[in-house]
Amino acid sequence: MDDRKIQIFMDSLLPLLKAGVAYTVPLTLISFALGLVLAILTALARLSKISVLKAAAGFYVWIIRGTPLLVQLFIIFYGLPSVGITLDPFIAAIIGFTLSVGAYGSEIVRAAIQSIPAGQWEAADSIGMTRTQALRRIIMPQAARVSVPPLANSFISLVKDTSLAASITYVEMFRKAQEITATTYEPLLLYSEVALIYLLFCTVLSALQHYLERRLARFSAR
Repeated sequence: MDDRKIQIFMDSLLPLLKAGVAYTVPLTLISFALGLVLAILTALARLSKISVLKAAAGFYVWIIRGTPLLVQLFIIFYGLPSVGITLDPFIAAIIGFTLSVGAYGSEIVRAAIQSIPAGQWEAADSIGMTRTQALRRIIMPQAARVSVPPLANSFISLVKDTSLAASITYVEMFRKAQEITATTYEPLLLYSEVALIYLLFCTVLSALQHYLERRLARFSAR
């Protein structure tokens, strides 16, 4: 690597990191938090005995899981203005990623709830708990431990997926790399650099995931 490329690499490192901390991280955290709430509600709707709720939740999951996330972002940001709905890139990205996390996360939560033995429900019923009380006090705490590893994987995947927000002009880390590339004409260098930063973020998150899993494993063993 010649001196010019080394200088470009060093000069672009701070702007890329700033974009990651100021834009990529908030986008990821907000989308995941909202998506997790949506995932729980969707999972409960799919497990509900109310056919309308069950069908609506199933349709939502079917649509989101069956279409590419990039296409969904384009529909939200570029498509909705044709019917009079214009959204800020950040809001459009939040909506798109929240819907994606909600759909995929709902399957994780639903499977976790269904993994709890039926005897837990029967025991709660035998002491006079309603179904809602049993779900809140007995089933969900156990399901939460089961769902942590796959949800952590979803969170790490979301960190990488936020790069798709660049396609709708949201200036997150990858978009910043594109802007710097347009002035330096070094696409291989800049895109490799931003890939390394994503790798660093995901490596730290993976380490935290493994730590959390070990903690939960010890807790479950007691």
